[in-house]
Amino acid sequence: MKITLAKSAGFCFGVKRAVDTVYEQLEMSAAERQPIYTFGPIIHNEEVVRDLEEKGVTVLESVEELEERAAHGGTVIIRAHGVEKGISEKIKELGYTLVDATCPFVLKIHRLVEKHSAEGAQIVIIGNEKHPEVKGIKSWSLNPHTAVIATPEEAEKYQAESGKKVCIVAQTTFNYNKFQELVEIINKKGYDIIVLNTICNATEERQTEAAKIARDVDAMIVIGGRNSSNTQKLFEICKNECNNTYYIQTVKDLDITCFESIDSVGITAGASTPNKIIEEVQKNVRNEL
Repeated sequence: MKITLAKSAGFCFGVKRAVDTVYEQLEMSAAERQPIYTFGPIIHNEEVVRDLEEKGVTVLESVEELEERAAHGGTVIIRAHGVEKGISEKIKELGYTLVDATCPFVLKIHRLVEKHSAEGAQIVIIGNEKHPEVKGIKSWSLNPHTAVIATPEEAEKYQAESGKKVCIVAQTTFNYNKFQELVEIINKKGYDIIVLNTICNATEERQTEAAKIARDVDAMIVIGGRNSSNTQKLFEICKNECNNTYYIQTVKDLDITCFESIDSVGITAGASTPNKIIEEVQKNVRNEL
């Protein structure tokens, strides 16, 4: 049995930075016994969030929850995906200590969207409208007609305001090839467009490597949280190259019988997947087959 593990599998820079930040804050606050909160799950990985909760970190999902707990004080850490405009100021107004663990690449998109919308451009975000990163990016646009597009059908229907320049950005974890496809559809409409490829380099590298491995193996394993956008994209890419592609969160989800009659297995993982989980899956596949 040949096993190929993607070199890019596991935590990206922004995720590692965010997770490390929470653990550092836990150590710093241990003596003071001050509450530690994250606004939204720090990353999209249930195992990591569960471990932090066991150590005393509480996930808050709304401004209302912030207000309810404000009397107790404490530290609020902004998740890696960032938050909508105004949330950070609200946290400070309520008397919390604010620690911003937003990925720097996401913060860069906030600045770009604010700048170009202030200059009169209509903003188009290529990404998942329900994803917290995209909600945060959209909130920084000063143009009320900001659009979020994820499919060719949505791109075909898109219409810019008359005479407006169009600025296109992307969710950092969006599929690069799909991004190019959607940009091309919009470009054919004849608008004056500015295209800012804000998909982070780590995402592009991870997707390219995953596709290459999937083409050369009999089966592919993609590891990551069910709510992880970048892991979902990896699964789609790998499934397109290798029909025997399996999406799992931990080694417990691995059905080893699926790999009994094959000669080669590829393994990759989303940007929010801890190395410990990747190593457990790799070891299990090697030992059982």
